Amino acid sequence: MTDASAGPVAEAVGGPSSQVRAVVFDFYGTLARMVEPLPPDHRAIFERRGLTAQAARWGDQWAVGPGEGEEHTAHSVSEAAYTGWERDRLRRRARACGVPDAALDGLVEEIDHAMKALRLRLYDEVLAVLAGLRGAGLLVGVCSNWFWDLEECLTEVGVGAAVDVVVGSARAGARKPHPLIYRTLLDRCGLPPGQVLFVGDMWEPDVRGPLAAGMSAAHLCRADPAVRGSRPPLPAGAARIRSLTELGELPGLRGLPELKGLD
Repeated sequence: MTDASAGPVAEAVGGPSSQVRAVVFDFYGTLARMVEPLPPDHRAIFERRGLTAQAARWGDQWAVGPGEGEEHTAHSVSEAAYTGWERDRLRRRARACGVPDAALDGLVEEIDHAMKALRLRLYDEVLAVLAGLRGAGLLVGVCSNWFWDLEECLTEVGVGAAVDVVVGSARAGARKPHPLIYRTLLDRCGLPPGQVLFVGDMWEPDVRGPLAAGMSAAHLCRADPAVRGSRPPLPAGAARIRSLTELGELPGLRGLPELKGLD
């Protein structure tokens, strides 16, 4: 099997008669990355409140949200319900770390805000690739494990008008690779799974999950990834690319003039 460093591995995607009618992208690490100024470290938030010992017990400041594949439909009925659930999770963790009840609300509010204060920027090729796909008459989607405001984030980074279908885990009620989020995506696309190509940088959520739902998948392995992930051997129905500009080399998209010359 050819490694990603040697170029795209496209033989497994689709077939001679396959037709890709929609290309769906993960968001973070695929379309956009984090840039400075970075979110504040949680330790400073704790220490301003005299909670140094509790800060040490907190651990990884990012490992507090729902886990991969978690289903949470009961909490996704509204923005208020979902954000309340997010803060309840933070509150329970803070209490378990020894934060006194009197300090909980202020601490949780600031941590929640800090975790979502992400400055994001598109990868250089994104706008041209999305324009090329839409120019070729393909439906363009985004499906991501994200907060409630995925649509707003897409607009802020400059691709809101270039995307036809948006499915975020917060509103869908489950995080990739839970089957529910892919069913929601396919329903929104209005297409059979065999006509949808999923593109993303993470193996389980963006490759194995979409394949299990019947889609084809392109595993994006950038030279400087936003998140380090594994690169297992490619199963049938998957390809591996180094940049979104290589999508035009995949069988289901090969030959589209709108995707040529994007390097």
